[in-house]
Amino acid sequence: MSPEEKPPPGRSRGSRAPPSQPPCGRGRRRGGFLSEIRTAIRTEPFHERYSLSPGRELGRGKFAVVKKCVKKDTEKEFAAKFMRKRRKGQDCRMEIIHEIAVLELAQCNLWVINLHEVYETATEMILVLEYAAGGEIFDQCVAEREEAFKEKDVKRLMRQILEGVSFLHRNNVVHLDLKPQNILLTSESPLGDIKIVDFGLSRILKSSEELREIMGTPEYVAPEILSYDPISTATDMWSIGVLAYVMLTGISPFLGDDKQETFLNIAQMNINYSEEDFDLISESAVDFIKTLLVKKPEERATAEECLQHPWLAPSDVPAPVCSMKSTADEVNTVIQKDGDSASENSTDAEKTEGEESIVTEELIVVASYTLGQCRQSEKEKITEQKAISKRFKFEEPLLQEIPGEFIY
Repeated sequence: MSPEEKPPPGRSRGSRAPPSQPPCGRGRRRGGFLSEIRTAIRTEPFHERYSLSPGRELGRGKFAVVKKCVKKDTEKEFAAKFMRKRRKGQDCRMEIIHEIAVLELAQCNLWVINLHEVYETATEMILVLEYAAGGEIFDQCVAEREEAFKEKDVKRLMRQILEGVSFLHRNNVVHLDLKPQNILLTSESPLGDIKIVDFGLSRILKSSEELREIMGTPEYVAPEILSYDPISTATDMWSIGVLAYVMLTGISPFLGDDKQETFLNIAQMNINYSEEDFDLISESAVDFIKTLLVKKPEERATAEECLQHPWLAPSDVPAPVCSMKSTADEVNTVIQKDGDSASENSTDAEKTEGEESIVTEELIVVASYTLGQCRQSEKEKITEQKAISKRFKFEEPLLQEIPGEFIY
């Protein structure tokens, strides 16, 4: 993924580039995808210039694996995303080109992961990305209260997320898979800045045509996804509302015992703002979430409006850990994985006419998933077992193809 508008040296904390600022780059748009890139695609062996670091992989999906690597001549660390070009019997090189193009478009943005180089072999493409040493914010979301995010931390990180998403939306890009696994940190201790990653499900919005697709990770999909209504920038804003809820409480607000219960909770707006769950959270933070978890897309707050919300008042937001962003060659301790988690932690399938009002098992096909326990206070740990389900999250959904349709 790539960077966003990086504020120049001395820019005040939490400040945003003016809306009139042009995008850094843009290819030809076609059917929600970008098809042109500027990055040179190298064909020489990847291992001539990089060595893979020993240890566990940074991320793995059905069609991609992310590994830490070191550039031999500079000894700088990067994350290499190895992406298969052929998936489910189809040539998907153009989907990878689209992901590269989106990263190029966001190249000047501080809060989007930076793309360094691209390699190609007969069977795969390799994206060399920033290395984010702090890992996913998911880890802090599910940590015990003592180690979890404090509200002041969430405010700072949420402002950065919104600045990054605002930039994407101004350039007609929707991410469509915003979740804790796709927000990385430049460092864990001290708590660093965020990087938005994994644009495998991203799309380009055009005013001349509607975009309708069934895609996303079950817990974070907006109601319009389930009802097969048009996708818009508001679709991302719903996911940000869920993300804020999870970051603040460690609880997944719509998660049910299975996918169908999760979808039903979303469709029926079954959400809880109980005093028990928000005992340490300010009323302003709850109000912020409520401006986003609104069923009608047109009534949700935009990214720009969220940045003006009293909860994110600039005077209360600490300055970013890094006020400047260097070029990819100057970055050493930036981001970790950009696994294909969007690829496999998400679902993408078309829905035929006649199914539009039905939320069924076919909407989002998940072959299997694992659950990770969310944090609980000591009081919560001794509550009845029936309350436990809300404190678990889909960690890594595995996707399955609907016949005739490629699911990223």
